Amino acid sequence: MDMNRLINMVIRMVMRRGMKAGIDYAARRGQDPKTMTPEERAKAGEAKDLAGKARKGVRLAKRMGRF
Repeated sequence: MDMNRLINMVIRMVMRRGMKAGIDYAARRGQDPKTMTPEERAKAGEAKDLAGKARKGVRLAKRMGRF
């Protein structure tokens, strides 16, 4: 494996982790889950699920665009 592919792989891994953390932060609206009310926690969970579905949709669209 050449160095360029290795660097790209590591960058993708870091970016993926950062994107997941950012989406989770946005779903919680920057609040600590311990201080959130049960309703806010439920809304944050729904937002996180919706973000996951959006990611799956993007992956599906990318796959369909290849053909």
